[in-house]
Amino acid sequence: MHTACVECGGVVAPDGHCWECGAVQPRYRAHIELAVKSGAAAVTDRGLRRGINADAMALLDADPWTIGVVCDGVSMSPRPERAAQVAAATASQVLATELEANTLPEAALEKAAARASQAVSALGTPESAPACTYIAGIAGESGIWTSWIGDSRAYWIPAEGPAILLTEDDTGDLDALSNWLGADAPASTPHIRSLHPTTPGTFVLCTDGLWRYLPDAESIRHQIADSPEQTVQALVQHALDCGGHDNITAMVIPWPGRRSAKEKGARTQAMGQTAKA
Repeated sequence: MHTACVECGGVVAPDGHCWECGAVQPRYRAHIELAVKSGAAAVTDRGLRRGINADAMALLDADPWTIGVVCDGVSMSPRPERAAQVAAATASQVLATELEANTLPEAALEKAAARASQAVSALGTPESAPACTYIAGIAGESGIWTSWIGDSRAYWIPAEGPAILLTEDDTGDLDALSNWLGADAPASTPHIRSLHPTTPGTFVLCTDGLWRYLPDAESIRHQIADSPEQTVQALVQHALDCGGHDNITAMVIPWPGRRSAKEKGARTQAMGQTAKA
């Protein structure tokens, strides 16, 4: 279903302008919240200084997996918000399809990044290329996996033990991006990292509009609240309180998720009943 322009009733484009009359839509995609049954939650916010929200996210359950993708449109590129939206939507659907087909997590992540790269590259040419950063995270019963291109980040915040930054920024001199998705990108091969936790915790994905206000993994821990929904709201509010100079996206995936914990409990109970018999 297309969003209708507030001025003429026409169709609103992904950049928040009407295709027909060009009118800017008030607070288009300014603040979006997502949540899924496994307990994961996400918030993206335009921030206080940007005219549009060029961040995008996708969050879904693909039993027994939770899938999250976060993308940050590169502001110096044309239509960065379109690049981010296409990448997030494409990668999340590829991941769902591959994981439901029992593809290995690493292979699914590599294929999703490649397909997202192809989709974003198709939006332009090397001379005029919409671009975005990319990070995907998946959580299953045996652990968590992340893949990334650019400087969006993933963190693991365990209930016990030190918090960990799982990613390494694709940046060069003066923190300039050294890799991204787009027709002018140098490479589309993602970094991939997995972790098999021994204690429950929180898997966090975010854009630089958040992490630049939180200097290390332990500072992320200080924002962890009683629920994923409260945590993402607290993270985004922290960035806004610090000035909100960029678009802000935070995604929180609890591990194990509500569904996984319930299933594990049911299996343990069933095993106990079998042993007693």
